[in-house]
Formats: sequence, C-alpha cells, structure tokens
Amino acid sequence: MSDRITSEERKTLPDSDYGLPERREYPMPDAAHVRAAEAYFRYCPEELRHRLAQAILAKAKEYGVDVKSPTVLQYAQS
Repeated sequence: MSDRITSEERKTLPDSDYGLPERREYPMPDAAHVRAAEAYFRYCPEELRHRLAQAILAKAKEYGVDVKSPTVLQYAQS
C-alpha cells in the first residue's frame, strides 16, 4: 500500500485499522500511516487524544515504528 489511501481503499479498511474507529479517522493500515497519524495527532479533538495516542502506540508496536512525539507519548500515559 502506498502512503496515500484512496476513498475506495478507506471504505474497505476494517475499523481496527483506524485510530478512532467510531469516526473512521486516522487510518493506520501500515507503518507509513502510523507515522502520518503521529504527525497529524495535533488535529485530534482534545477529548479523543488519549484513545488515539494509545491506538498509535499499539499500531506502532505492530509495525515496528518508533514513536518519537513527546505529545503522543504523554497522552498515551495520561
């Protein structure tokens, strides 16, 4: 999968590939998209950041991505 997901590809992704599955936002089907979710974390609503941070760390572990954002790491622990 490339670093771009078409709208058709997004529709076929399972909810488990999303950082916020109930909103189908922050798709993370591969390592490149885990990095993108980390980069776009600042756009996540405050009340959802803890859940998204935890999802990013879980997917990062699955794909061998080293999360470097102190903000993501802080929200994951809070």
